[in-house]
Amino acid sequence: MKTKQSTLSLLFFFSLLTFYFSPELNATIRYVSKTGSSTPPYTSWATAADSIQKCINICEYGDTIYVANGVYKEKIVMIPGLSLIGAGMDSCVIDTRDLPMQNYSVYLDEGSLIENFFIKVSNNSENGYGFYAKDSVKITFNRVTSGVTAIRSMGINLIIKENFISSFQFGIQVSNSSPSIIRNTITNCDYSIYMNTPYLYYEPIIDSNYIDTYGSAISNSFGSKPTVRNNFIILRGRSSVGFSNGYSDTAKVYNNVVIAFDSLGEATGFYNSALPHLSYNNFVYGKVKNGFVVSRYNKFINNSSIGPITGVLFGTPIGMEVHYNNVWNSQISYSGFTPDSTNTTVDPMIVNDDTTQGELDFHLQKFSPLIDAGDPTILDLDGTRSDIGLYGGPFGQRYIYQDLPPKPPVNLTALVDSGRILLRWNRNTEADSSHYNIFRSLNPDFTADSTTLFGSTTDTFFVDKLNQEYERLYYKITCVDRQGNQSNPSEEIAIVFSSINDYPITINDYYLYQNYPNPFNPTTKIGYRLKEDGYVKLYVYNIKGEVVDILVNQYQQGGYYEVEFNVGNSLQTDPQTLIASGIYIYQIMVRGRGDIPVFTDSKKMLFIK
Repeated sequence: MKTKQSTLSLLFFFSLLTFYFSPELNATIRYVSKTGSSTPPYTSWATAADSIQKCINICEYGDTIYVANGVYKEKIVMIPGLSLIGAGMDSCVIDTRDLPMQNYSVYLDEGSLIENFFIKVSNNSENGYGFYAKDSVKITFNRVTSGVTAIRSMGINLIIKENFISSFQFGIQVSNSSPSIIRNTITNCDYSIYMNTPYLYYEPIIDSNYIDTYGSAISNSFGSKPTVRNNFIILRGRSSVGFSNGYSDTAKVYNNVVIAFDSLGEATGFYNSALPHLSYNNFVYGKVKNGFVVSRYNKFINNSSIGPITGVLFGTPIGMEVHYNNVWNSQISYSGFTPDSTNTTVDPMIVNDDTTQGELDFHLQKFSPLIDAGDPTILDLDGTRSDIGLYGGPFGQRYIYQDLPPKPPVNLTALVDSGRILLRWNRNTEADSSHYNIFRSLNPDFTADSTTLFGSTTDTFFVDKLNQEYERLYYKITCVDRQGNQSNPSEEIAIVFSSINDYPITINDYYLYQNYPNPFNPTTKIGYRLKEDGYVKLYVYNIKGEVVDILVNQYQQGGYYEVEFNVGNSLQTDPQTLIASGIYIYQIMVRGRGDIPVFTDSKKMLFIK
């Protein structure tokens, strides 16, 4: 009994020591504001310091400083254990751009925290550094712009979370560290996240970041065991790389999406030299030259959906394991080795992969062939066999598969011969496609509904045998799936019979139709078809080569268009020219991607007063 009482007394004594000497319990809250009296110890807004550093200089471990809105033109040197909290990254600014050489705008000592600031950094080579962080530092909810390095650290136990970083050579640069880099937005940096961690016991976590870059999104030089998951990466440069990993002990790469929209087909999704490299449930999409480039040996690439020029490229295919992947819409699916039968080449049927139709959404549709088609030893969160692609596997998501209509049929063409029209189009790639509906009308821009439904087929061609003469006909196609969902209609194709003198004629590319009526007075319509998007100019000239009217001068999407020409609305001011009967010439010029001319044509039309 006596021993128990002694033990309790000692515990009480040490509790008192902890209470009186714990720096956190004796912490002070201080304030910085442009409107305070700047009276130490700055413990109220009324007496707030007029300088952040002036307030820091009297702080102790565990103190917290709140900073009001304003622009503070000073370098910040934190002390250990200090929390510096701004009023908001939109209006609480630390601006070091005009200061003498200071290396770093904010120096963060051990155990300190900074959040809710806008850091404006000089972009010269000597002063262009944002944060330097030591051990156990938290950098959260800040905005940092324009310089050499936004955040640099050699400290351990870092948390870099939900910051906005733009226009740096290095966005986040860490060495000899196990940082948690989470939900940051990093744009226009040569190296968005760069890790140089040569020792095997470092385990960086790179999770849920949004990166938009012309350079390298995530780079790990060698040694460590990084986990890279749930990141959304957009590549824009010819040499851009989503994740570059060199000789790490083990790299775990899960549930990332890498997209290239305009990198000219030279970017790479994942480049890896690690041994082993564990890669599951990633999604590579767009104008990427290579989905995965892997050298050395012991590479595991499973459950990924890939859609670049080359799906998986191996430099030295030794001991590799590539199973249950889907390579879709690639010129070369695999290079350097022969994949086994677990790998597929099918339309993944994601919710939205069209940038012109709202936000991209890489969740699988209800009847996607990638559902429960992954590695049977890897389970989704609901315990079922893993899906292939993003959101599958143990680090994926639970979600309800949507039953969506098929995509509109594409590449609708027409072969016109005497007495019949042969329509052709590309077959839909959705796994649940059933048949096609054909719609026809005498009028352009018609609605594809029950009143214009003309026929159905399971093939990708349809013959319309004409039983009478027409001046023009218009067609659209829809795709219907097995559940009865109908796609939006295809582009409209126009057949203008008054323009056809020689049969047969194929309408499947760029095309300039003959105007109708022709001859005309005073108005006529001119139709044209664009195979792809482009910048269109449609001019009308008189026989002297003078511009009479500019009918179109703008960027347009692919499809059929029709414009009206009215002699009375022309650009000519000479009354004699306006009413003169005779021949006019209309010319179309189309410039495609890269502002390169892709189509030019002209036709004559006759105006009779």
